[in-house]
Amino acid sequence: MEKTQHSKAANTASFGFQTVERESKAGMVRGVFDKVASRYDLMNDLMSGGVHRLWKDMVIARANPQPGETLLDVAGGTGDLSRRFVQRADAVRARRGGEAARAIVCDINAQMLIAGLERGDGAQLSWVCGDAEHVPLPDACVDAVTISFGIRNVTNKVQALRDMRRVLRPGGRFLCLEFSKPINKAVQKPYDLWSFHAIPRLGQWFANDRESYQYLVESIRRFPDQQGFAAMMEEAGFANVDYTNFSGGVAALHTGWAV
Repeated sequence: MEKTQHSKAANTASFGFQTVERESKAGMVRGVFDKVASRYDLMNDLMSGGVHRLWKDMVIARANPQPGETLLDVAGGTGDLSRRFVQRADAVRARRGGEAARAIVCDINAQMLIAGLERGDGAQLSWVCGDAEHVPLPDACVDAVTISFGIRNVTNKVQALRDMRRVLRPGGRFLCLEFSKPINKAVQKPYDLWSFHAIPRLGQWFANDRESYQYLVESIRRFPDQQGFAAMMEEAGFANVDYTNFSGGVAALHTGWAV
């Protein structure tokens, strides 16, 4: 009986608060982002109250982009984090010279990439349709990997972390920004009210899509807490794993290094 239950668990995955067949999850997530692709920035504004823009600025400050470096931005969507990376590297390059930095935006969802291309494609950005669990790049080919609000939608998170580590050069850095667990009760209650009551309604009003926003809220609750995800990163082989809470733990920046 116990063996049967273990086998069943191995073949299932969470999709928000639902339990679905593991092989079905990626397609279901893709369906959500097909629907929200044209309103991706609106989605993040609704879910974070607009603060995600400041959080992303802090991610790039921590990434410390340098001239000549290559970033892989997994689940990179419309490329907003990638654009920040090359812009910051270009500012350094203007002061001290060097080669132009570049960024590879990788996303499983073609509609998200198309939405990013429609915003204007600079020469320093490349766009690749690919799965976080099987990144379509060779070993040790990039200096930094970022993933912003994407890892919680991945079916096998440890496998994805291992593959993102695989493409990092020795000494390369990994930065993951994700919604997380508030660290005090004074934040938790209003956060729950905002998440479960306001966000789906706002999704209905502004995007005519309550269901997608309901899934996104539920997916945050199913994601491991800060220490749980740090343990996953260590299991995947990252060194010097650490995290920084943003806005009282509403989001967290997880960092690690390839050695």
